[in-house]
Amino acid sequence: MNRHQKTTIAAMLAVAALLAGGVLGWERAAGAAKAIDAQAAQHPRAEAAPHSEAIPFTDAQVAAADIQVRTAAAARLETFVRLPGEVKLNEDRTAHVTPRVDGIVQEVQASLGQQVRKGQLLAVVASADVSEQRSTLAAAEKRAALAQAVYQAEKRLWEERVSARQDYLKAEQEWQEAGIAVQNARQKLVAIGAGASGKGPFNRLEIRAPFDGLIVDKHIAVGEAVGADAKVFTVSDLRRVWAEVVVPAKDLEIVKVGTEAVLHSAASDAAVKGKVSFVSAMIGEQTRAARARVVLDNPKLAWRPGLFVDVDVVTGAAEVPVAVEKEALQTLNGVQVVFQRDGQAFKPVPVTVGRADGKLVEIISGLRAQSRYAAAHSFTIKAEQGKGAAGHDD
Repeated sequence: MNRHQKTTIAAMLAVAALLAGGVLGWERAAGAAKAIDAQAAQHPRAEAAPHSEAIPFTDAQVAAADIQVRTAAAARLETFVRLPGEVKLNEDRTAHVTPRVDGIVQEVQASLGQQVRKGQLLAVVASADVSEQRSTLAAAEKRAALAQAVYQAEKRLWEERVSARQDYLKAEQEWQEAGIAVQNARQKLVAIGAGASGKGPFNRLEIRAPFDGLIVDKHIAVGEAVGADAKVFTVSDLRRVWAEVVVPAKDLEIVKVGTEAVLHSAASDAAVKGKVSFVSAMIGEQTRAARARVVLDNPKLAWRPGLFVDVDVVTGAAEVPVAVEKEALQTLNGVQVVFQRDGQAFKPVPVTVGRADGKLVEIISGLRAQSRYAAAHSFTIKAEQGKGAAGHDD
């Protein structure tokens, strides 16, 4: 074997050794990577789960943060179906005020949005029709007074046997007819809202509030001509309002007259209870839904017409062994937790939730009955826990 052949064989052996070493190194690296992955699977990073360490929180801090501490306990949860709705005026207590006669507006005493009392003066209209009716009443009263005087005179003469009984009876009839004419003239004035009295300017018509309420619409100004049927004011008593609810056909077996409902404002956290008072007998051609009405007491006038609401119609109830307030639930690293009171601290406890109503949530696992937990303002604890986690990472 010459020197050239020896050199070639040596080079080939060197290349083979290098290839063998590379394969072995790759296999070792792959094995190490698998081992690392297995270890990571068995021991996930701490950030993937909520921090289980207790968050120090003294009683003084709890009071300062206004954190409400409650006790988990059995509860009765009401199930419901949620439907869209809108607050409307109570049509039974809404009046469109009209002058009832043609005239010219002389005074306007009420403004849009003003609270008025029954009988309060809203406006004054000068009307020729009212003037004519009042003049008719005045003339009728004069004729009635004259007829009464004639009747009394004829009665005295008849009792003294001076005049015939026929004259006395005729005078009595004329007096009674004059009285009927007076009553008729007064009733006509009452019908147009001018009052039974003929006193004051003959053409003055006072428009007054029909009941206590709020002026929600106004179409009147001094100097303008108004018709008998013009809606110059709309007065509504907002102490009780309606909520019009859209009810899909599939829910008509649930929503019935007398069914309890809870309304939630779409603009705030306000809620109020009411009862279904009406369900329409017809289904809308366009919406394929019926209309229902819920009557609401509104003493503080907080539920304003036009406000959109969510209406929870109660469909049933269930007893659950453990429940917490809805505000108690917080999320840490994608896991729902409840902050359990532990001495002078709170501990995040992962929980599994079940059924819920508007206020309470069923706890299936994670928190036992009689455990004390943070309810309202529990987000303050979450924020404090976040600060602690950030400091620990640093």
